[in-house]
Amino acid sequence: MKIAELAPLMNEMSKEKMMAHIEEFSRWTKHAGTEGELESLKYVEREMQAYGYETQLILHDAYISLPGEARVDALGESFGCIAHSFSRSSGPDGTTGRLVYAGIGRPQDYEGLNVSGCVVLLEGIANPAATLEANRQGAIGQIHISPHEYVHEMCISAVWGSPGDDQVGILPKSVVVTVPLETGQRLKQAIADNEPVDVALFAEVDTGWRKTPILVADYIRPGADRDDPFVLYTGHHDTWYYGVMDNGGANATMLEVSRLCVQRADLWERSLRVIYWSGHSQGRYSSSSWYADHHWEELERRALVHVNVDSTGGLGNTVVGDTTAASELAELAQEALSTQAGQDFTGRRMERAGDQSFWGIGVPAIFGNMSEQPAKPGSSNASAAVFGCQNRLGHGTGWWWHTPHDTGDKIDADILDRDTRIYQYTVWRLLTDQVLPLDYAAYAREALATLKRYEEQAGDKLSLAPLTEQAQELEERANRLNAAIRAQGEESGKAAALLNGCLKELSRVLVPLDYTYGDRFSHDPALKQHSLPALSDMPRLGGLDPDSDEFKFLASRLIRERNRAAVSLRDAIAVIDQYFQKG
Repeated sequence: MKIAELAPLMNEMSKEKMMAHIEEFSRWTKHAGTEGELESLKYVEREMQAYGYETQLILHDAYISLPGEARVDALGESFGCIAHSFSRSSGPDGTTGRLVYAGIGRPQDYEGLNVSGCVVLLEGIANPAATLEANRQGAIGQIHISPHEYVHEMCISAVWGSPGDDQVGILPKSVVVTVPLETGQRLKQAIADNEPVDVALFAEVDTGWRKTPILVADYIRPGADRDDPFVLYTGHHDTWYYGVMDNGGANATMLEVSRLCVQRADLWERSLRVIYWSGHSQGRYSSSSWYADHHWEELERRALVHVNVDSTGGLGNTVVGDTTAASELAELAQEALSTQAGQDFTGRRMERAGDQSFWGIGVPAIFGNMSEQPAKPGSSNASAAVFGCQNRLGHGTGWWWHTPHDTGDKIDADILDRDTRIYQYTVWRLLTDQVLPLDYAAYAREALATLKRYEEQAGDKLSLAPLTEQAQELEERANRLNAAIRAQGEESGKAAALLNGCLKELSRVLVPLDYTYGDRFSHDPALKQHSLPALSDMPRLGGLDPDSDEFKFLASRLIRERNRAAVSLRDAIAVIDQYFQKG
């Protein structure tokens, strides 16, 4: 490791330069496909070129949804609200129906309710899962109640990226708005008082194909050819409103790390590709998914690890331990967080969010949302749900998130500096370690724990013993591989190349197993996902009668998924065996 050479670069990190970037990002609203976004991105391009990067500005078609004016008419009044990205437009006459309260919109919240043709009133921030369920129940509209006086913009489509013709049918089918807490409480109380509450939703939403930009910046390490493997370092540039924290802070972090790393590119073991995405906020990761689709073969050959940057530097965001990393990168995450912030990594799993469009290809990922507000004792479930952070150290990125209030005054220069140091450490290690810091023994341990948990929850109604045996075997092989990495040191470039080749092959087999439903060429829905997702319905077996049709249908599918997982684990074991045969 070339950590000793990192200290001089850390000493050159400049809060002043980063805050100058923040000032620039404060000038533009940057909704996907708009002129403000493109002008802001051209500033980033000029900066990257000045650092010595080769840049390419790509304009591509993306299915983008920009919400406009909205209101709710009810109880003889008109209430302010916001519509959501991929909500249906109401038309000039509005969408009218009886209002029905349905909790937080889970399937069990609809038990005993008939909401066909109705508008449902739901607790918490708008989200794809609640929208899908409301559509399944036949609701024609949704009113979400914010947990406080601020209303947060959201993309409610469950389609990851621009939809194919086979996905158009699962786009939202109803009008979806969010009201402040006080309005929601009034509507909820009226229903509780057994009043028949009729509402009219008015929403203008501009949804369609737009040209959106991607900025790609490459730095090929000295002496390498243009097919050199690279670290993929990305973050979105499009925003809600000015979006100075989300994602201007991250873009400032990306620029500063990019500037510093090239000063010692002579020490790199691999190259660096930095990408600024559009379509994150109003296209459900349309640019990163487009890039994965159109550069699949190159990424499969060359991309080694994906480092994602989101929402750094936010005022009061003192917690970093709740960030995310794949299990094979957890040790690197712990080292970066502890050395640069004095905090321990909680081990939180990567989430199905944040431009993680490369898992099917087999690219392991580290980080996303970096820093958060500290959790508040006694916080309500609804408040925690708005940021998805129950039972965690952190409590979201600030009340201004996804609102017009995300402006330059929400950036703390010291916190931005701390967050950027975490990324600087991480990217430097990935660029300069002779052997990539990937630990597939840790992966195997997590997979083994997941398999045992699923089998226990299934009540032994379907054995996963073949998989648990393979996971144990993989852990043994990976421990041996880790020992070879430690023993190899810095002595032989050929030995390091063989180890890196083995680690890349392992990632191509194991990342899709842990983070996809099995198709390497498509994108799974933008919904919550568990470890080994293709087997994650195992616990349902525990509550079903083995003689029932439902049990037998489910077991039939899970047996096929067990076979798929067995082949992946078998192939991973073979990759390590082949390495030792070559060695």
